[in-house]
Amino acid sequence: MVQGDALVLGGGGVTGVAWETGILAGFSEAGLDLSNADLLVGTSAGAAVGAQLASGTPLATLLERQLAGSAQEMPATLGPAVLARYFLAMLTRRDPAEFGQAMGRLALGARTIDEAERLAVIASRLPSHEWPERPLQVTAVNARTGAFRVFTRDDGVALVDAVAASCAVPGVWPPVSVEGQKWIDGGMRSAVNADLAAGRARVVILAPITTGFGAMPPVDQQAAALRTAGSAVVVVSPDREARSRMGRNSLDPANRAAAAQAGHRQAALELDRVAAVWR
Repeated sequence: MVQGDALVLGGGGVTGVAWETGILAGFSEAGLDLSNADLLVGTSAGAAVGAQLASGTPLATLLERQLAGSAQEMPATLGPAVLARYFLAMLTRRDPAEFGQAMGRLALGARTIDEAERLAVIASRLPSHEWPERPLQVTAVNARTGAFRVFTRDDGVALVDAVAASCAVPGVWPPVSVEGQKWIDGGMRSAVNADLAAGRARVVILAPITTGFGAMPPVDQQAAALRTAGSAVVVVSPDREARSRMGRNSLDPANRAAAAQAGHRQAALELDRVAAVWR
């Protein structure tokens, strides 16, 4: 029997973090607080947002942080060569683990900043470095085996390490070391990993990226499976104006404020249909 509710937070780079924060803050101002969900599922950018929400930090404060920017964030981009590797793997791998292995090989062979330097950036994003008492699931993929993993507070893995692993975009950021293994972006299995919300009566999915191809299912497919199992589900993704303001490069911190403002504006447009599911 389905019961309880879940907030699923998808990947989408630093602009995805900002857009999700903006729309959640807008909902909260309108009297719809999604931060009190029974379960938070975070993938990549969503892992950072989930950890921020679970820390108990007010959404207004989190929004202010996005609007102010951070000197520790580093600009990056997915270059043509890296994108070509992504598309080739999507075309030739239908098995999720095989696709994860291909992305892991890309990540392990790439020249990136030092892992400790990247961990410091992730640490600066999180108001608390301790796992919350409430359920928070952070997704990642093993860089060598392609196996999918969900980190929780019961694993004994540091929260910063778990979030950094989930945010380790292959070819851009270094794989993260956890328990003698290397881990990469949880978005290499799915942009949202919404299937982790199975069994919840109400599910809200915030998805900066909705597409899927090959071994990666699109968001709508995962949402449909949840509905078939009895969950009420609503998916919210950036509208045309938000996409324009977020820019083409989701990894550019210069677009954070605009992305947060776009999410905050969009909240009013999405409020009724999200409230219809959540309430």
